[in-house]
Amino acid sequence: MSSTAVTGEDHMLNIQDFAEEYFAAAVDPNRERYFSLFADAVVVHDDGRSHHGLTAVRSWRAEVPSVRYDLREVTGTATACKAVAAVSGDFPGSPVTLRFAFTRDVQGKITQLDIEP
Repeated sequence: MSSTAVTGEDHMLNIQDFAEEYFAAAVDPNRERYFSLFADAVVVHDDGRSHHGLTAVRSWRAEVPSVRYDLREVTGTATACKAVAAVSGDFPGSPVTLRFAFTRDVQGKITQLDIEP
């Protein structure tokens, strides 16, 4: 998979590629690769908190510890897909299995992300 962000209609149909890019971008030292996946008005729900807008998502992401993702499953459609990943790192309870529910716009940008156990 290339290191470019997954966006545009060509990438809307392959949810496996999208999920792989999301998790690869999440661990890439180039943080802009990760943020390029999101729409400006994105809403992220994680750990009982909601983050509205790309600026808030940047702040949230700065608090996330360094982790590894092992993608286990991807289901759904191009605009509403779900991924299951084992997440491991230096945090209490590691590893954990988390479920990621993505809503994407027609350009492939994430408009909503819900992360839960």
